[in-house]
Amino acid sequence: MAATPHLRPAPGSIPRDPGVYRFRDASGQVIYVGKAKDLRARLSSYFRDFAGLHPRTQQMVSTAADVDWTVVSTEVEALQLEYSWIKEYDPRFNVRYRDDKSYPYLAVTLDEEFPRVQVMRGAKRRGVRYFGPYSHAWAIRETVDLLLRVFPVRTCSKGVFRDARNSGRPCLLGYIGKCAAPCVGRATPEEHRRLAEDFCSFLAGDTGRFIRGLESRMAEAARDMEYERAARLRDDIQALRAALEKQAVVLPDSTDCDVVAIADDQLQAAVQVFHVRGGRIRGQRGYVLDKVSDSGPGELVETFLGRLYGSGDEGADGGGAVPREVLVSDAPADAEAVASWLSQRRGAAVDLRVPRRGDKKDLMETVAKNAREALARHKTHRAGDLSTRGRALNEVQEALGLPEAPLRIECYDVSNLQAEHVVASMVVFEDGLARKSEYRRFGIRGAAGGDQGDVAAMYEVIRRRFTRYLRESAEAGEVARMGGGGGDPSREDGPRPGKFAYPPNLVVVDGARPQARAARRALDELGIEDVAVCGLAKRLEEVWLPDDEDPVILPRAGEGLYLLQRVRDEAHRFAIQYHRQRRAKALTGSGLDDMPGLGPARRAALIKEFGSVRRLAAATEEEIAGVPGIGPVLAGAVHAHLSGEADRGGAPTEQANDGGGER
Repeated sequence: MAATPHLRPAPGSIPRDPGVYRFRDASGQVIYVGKAKDLRARLSSYFRDFAGLHPRTQQMVSTAADVDWTVVSTEVEALQLEYSWIKEYDPRFNVRYRDDKSYPYLAVTLDEEFPRVQVMRGAKRRGVRYFGPYSHAWAIRETVDLLLRVFPVRTCSKGVFRDARNSGRPCLLGYIGKCAAPCVGRATPEEHRRLAEDFCSFLAGDTGRFIRGLESRMAEAARDMEYERAARLRDDIQALRAALEKQAVVLPDSTDCDVVAIADDQLQAAVQVFHVRGGRIRGQRGYVLDKVSDSGPGELVETFLGRLYGSGDEGADGGGAVPREVLVSDAPADAEAVASWLSQRRGAAVDLRVPRRGDKKDLMETVAKNAREALARHKTHRAGDLSTRGRALNEVQEALGLPEAPLRIECYDVSNLQAEHVVASMVVFEDGLARKSEYRRFGIRGAAGGDQGDVAAMYEVIRRRFTRYLRESAEAGEVARMGGGGGDPSREDGPRPGKFAYPPNLVVVDGARPQARAARRALDELGIEDVAVCGLAKRLEEVWLPDDEDPVILPRAGEGLYLLQRVRDEAHRFAIQYHRQRRAKALTGSGLDDMPGLGPARRAALIKEFGSVRRLAAATEEEIAGVPGIGPVLAGAVHAHLSGEADRGGAPTEQANDGGGER
């Protein structure tokens, strides 16, 4: 795959001004929109080193047949134009945010003659005031039921309103005082609109004015000895306060802000935004996206703010209404330009920043936690879906050219720290789900550090695992030949299968082509030809086959790559866990614990210098004395102590762990 030759503009033809550029395909459709402080530098980066581009960017450049640009005066104008074009063209190579679920809103249809309060989902429309989103529709209805006592706005549908107007009789809410009944003329259109606007003002945070007004009227009624009216006003005040209690107070009453946090991994990201008005959380919303490039959190925050506030819908709690403060978990790449753009949208200054201390930092941590949990829920749901797992296995089969879907996948990862305590892990996925009872771990026998050390360690692990598989398979066959149960593990009287008795359809190694070739070489030397091998490199999520010069690029939004990534990440987690256990054991069970004059700090210094007690025992007194804090006298004592341990058969050695790993 290579860039289109005629696509690159002529040298010097691209200006160095800020601007926005568009890539188009052969049919003229816009496939990507981007902005730049320096158009020449940004566009040249697409053509200078095509092989070094991200795979998704390579695909975009190869698909494009033309590129054009528009020069603007400032970065803020570039930001504005980029958001406008993304909204207009919806390019397929730009990041797309999806709601992680369908949230209900409380909507007031101010575009109608008699505004109506109702629950709405889906796309917003102009002229409607939105509040929320809420987590549940019943939460909206509870709030509305309380507020209708004070603000009796119409809630009926058009059909019910028309029938009531034709019959001259209001609905039940009109009879019990929870609707002003404009359908029968009890309230004029102007009076009813004022009620709807007061309803919106209360929900938007102007609560004190209404409560103080009711309290004043209640006191006046009590002075006039109109106790029934005073009791009704008292109940109205209690209803408003009950509605307020349903919204958590998190910040001072004067605080209006949106809090945005992002959690991401190599393939996906989740965004959570809390809308705080009047110090209370008025709404919350979540989004998930498949990352189409190696965008960092700052770039994702920038694009999300454009999506959130660039929609043009002037809702009360998001979707276009910019508050005084926007708090983000990561600063956008062009923070000043984004802040200026937000200020233009609001018509006043906007404070865009990352909170560092106090209540706002605590709230940001809460929002970030919600983002992490949303990402975990999304991944769990995606991994647990049967049809999704089947699609993932089929995509892996097709991409790697396997004869059948890899129903059993084994993944291996090597972990070490400066070539010490080298360990490896083996995790097993069957039918796309983790089989933790089949996990195994290995201690590596003398592999060196660095890339070559990882390759040698990977070769050793694969050879040991499949040597055990061949031996246990032969033993099971011998037992079956002798009539010992036929080797059927389902029979209670049959022999129990060994720990490595089942071969995988696919071996995945954490690494690129060198690691994959090492695994293939180990299998070839053992005569195993029916097990496929591939490597998965972390940086660009490239899949490497042992005999191919170029990697296999799976779609980043596809289920196949997502499955391989989960398998690789689980192997990495299991290897790191075992490596930490080995390191902790080396520090605490070193044979130096009971030595007088050698405290924890000096023990740690010795282990850090020599890497292990075995190497320390092989060192000379002069080498030991060279460690900071260890003098000649103490070095002689340490050397004598370890020599004594060795003479008594207690010198520490590192045993390889062929299996029986942590379950």
